[in-house]
Amino acid sequence: MPITPLAEIKENFIQGLSQISQYWGFPKSMGAIFAVLYISPSALSLDEIVVHTGFTKGAISTGVRSLARMGLIHRQSKLGDRKDYYIAESDFYKAIRTILKGRENSEFDRALSSVRDTLGELESGTSTSGKAEEWNFVHERVGEMQSFFDGLDNLVRVVAALDTMNQNTVQKVVGLLKK
Repeated sequence: MPITPLAEIKENFIQGLSQISQYWGFPKSMGAIFAVLYISPSALSLDEIVVHTGFTKGAISTGVRSLARMGLIHRQSKLGDRKDYYIAESDFYKAIRTILKGRENSEFDRALSSVRDTLGELESGTSTSGKAEEWNFVHERVGEMQSFFDGLDNLVRVVAALDTMNQNTVQKVVGLLKK
């Protein structure tokens, strides 16, 4: 098996996380920023992140602010240096809990509220246009989506409640669930 230079391996990792980021609806730059910081043994400045990712300083600055808000990266200062430096959060359970705890202000809650309102409108009215079959179909579909969102919301609450558990405990629980 040929030995791949470390730089090439790092580049593949950065590209992979960029694609994952894009898949989840975030800019590729956010995935690249997190990847670069995650595999860096020390905190990096915006300028250093630009060099490692190839993205513009504006894109990096925007991505860094978003990732910091999500708790995926943290800002650090160096004595005597006016620049900010950044490190990646390495405790994924902590990062996910932080993201999920912030969900009260999220689009998910707005979507959930919209589905609840729609279901309420459907349940408080009746089809008067002679389209009872279509009315019932829409009512059933919206009800199914409501049930799904309620289940997802409960799952999010459970994961957010794992705050008192450390990563090893959570991994053991997940391991038991896989069996």
